[in-house]
Amino acid sequence: MDFGPFMDPALAIAEPPPQLMEVGSHQRETKLSRPTGKAGTFVFLLALVVGFGFVAVQFHRDLASAAAVSPWTWVVLGAALTIALGFHFVNGFHDTANAVATVIYTNTLRPGPAVVWSGIWNLVGVLTSSGAVAFAILALLPADTILQAGSRAGFSILFALLIAALVWNLGTWWLGLPVSSSHTLIGSIIGVGLANQFLGAHPGASGVNWGQARSVFEVLLISPIVGFGGAALLLLLLRRFVHNPALYQAPKGDEPPPFWIRCLLILTCTGVSFGHGSNDGQKGMGLIMLILIGTVPTAYSLNHTMGQAQLQRFATVSQRAEEILVSHLPPLDPSVPDPPPQVVLSSYIRSRQFTPETLAAAATMTSQIQTEVARYHSLTQVPASEQRQLRNDMYVTSDALHLLDRAPQARFTPAQSHALESYRGQLDDATRFIPTWVKVAVALALGLGTMVGWRRIVVTVGERIGKQHLTYAQGAVAEIVAAATIIGANMPVSTTHVLSSGVAGTMTANGSGLRKITIRNIALAWVLTLPAAALLAAAIFWVLHLIG
Repeated sequence: MDFGPFMDPALAIAEPPPQLMEVGSHQRETKLSRPTGKAGTFVFLLALVVGFGFVAVQFHRDLASAAAVSPWTWVVLGAALTIALGFHFVNGFHDTANAVATVIYTNTLRPGPAVVWSGIWNLVGVLTSSGAVAFAILALLPADTILQAGSRAGFSILFALLIAALVWNLGTWWLGLPVSSSHTLIGSIIGVGLANQFLGAHPGASGVNWGQARSVFEVLLISPIVGFGGAALLLLLLRRFVHNPALYQAPKGDEPPPFWIRCLLILTCTGVSFGHGSNDGQKGMGLIMLILIGTVPTAYSLNHTMGQAQLQRFATVSQRAEEILVSHLPPLDPSVPDPPPQVVLSSYIRSRQFTPETLAAAATMTSQIQTEVARYHSLTQVPASEQRQLRNDMYVTSDALHLLDRAPQARFTPAQSHALESYRGQLDDATRFIPTWVKVAVALALGLGTMVGWRRIVVTVGERIGKQHLTYAQGAVAEIVAAATIIGANMPVSTTHVLSSGVAGTMTANGSGLRKITIRNIALAWVLTLPAAALLAAAIFWVLHLIG
């Protein structure tokens, strides 16, 4: 599929100079006009049928064990999931298509097999992902905001940020402006968080977890620099030690590269595809989980795959965590009434202000959670009426312990910190999980999006970043560095920015020259996308707040 004159936002680069247009016109048309082929189409359609069938069966099985769902809940759930998967679909032709650009441009693979191959490894990356990136993005919102996922305000937050991210991505794609889906989603979360802060019930509290935001921004800023410098250095090393002239040539017409170069480029395409799935593909998974928790809490508030063996392990680490916390309790004034531990920990998470009651509240919550869990052989047995509250208690306790472990007043030893971290891991396993069918649905949405966007990406990566055409070595080096950067990050990374920066680095190292428009595009992505997406999300939340 191709949307003709509508340009992918990653391709908002002026047409190449006349000499490049004359040399590359026939080459480009040959690449883009090659048919997908019956085999590639069949495999792709078969993957869609099998994948969506698996999603439907697993989703139905989850709901079968849940409490009855009202018709209105079905409407809200369907709309929210459609928007969330729509965001991943758009992400597919924003970012995912970068992985297939090199193999298609160099005639290593035809478009159909390239997209199918990339989709397979995106799926593998998504399925093997830990969910760390998904919840790193979700952590931009304060804990008390996340806990109200099932409330009217919670749905307003989710719909506002998802609609804003989807609209901004589609709008900029239509206009040909370069954006990163990561920047768009993060900007939307910040915007809706700030709007909720000023319009919500607690205007004095922070609407955004700025500590987490700083960590995310640092990774988004550093990763393109790593891509540029790493690719430039690797290309120089390659030219120093590998002297095969074929590796440093640009593709000619429809002629494929030598076999060993084809194998190399397929391998690097595989790495970028896997990396994108394991990192960039996670972006919206945490939001999808909030949708599911808010609409069907009895099915998704707790991880029902945790059985008796896991709960026995939970009991062991819980007891040890409680002992550590109790051993650090300061003398408390018995004449002062104890506030509810949930209130104390929630206040501590918001304010970061340690009080004598903080450790006592954490110890009390740890004991209460363990007492509740010990009554059951698996989390599926927890009554529907108690699941949401138990999840919220676990979520707040985990966040509070994360802060306490770094608080100088707590003074935990390394061994104690390790034990508390093990307990936090058990809490997170019970609450911060992503079902397999969600990962499969996201991978399918990414694959469909790639089918839309690969054509424009091919031209951008091959001809519009540098002043000369991309060589085999440059494509391989840029993808090796991009794959390593993306896979190595435990925070959200923009595939578009890392790969395009890598190509720019190879162009600079090769003496090919950079087109100034590339620098402008990177600046636009930073200067325009984050604040614009934040303003749009805040405006949508304000409208929903008025309606509600």
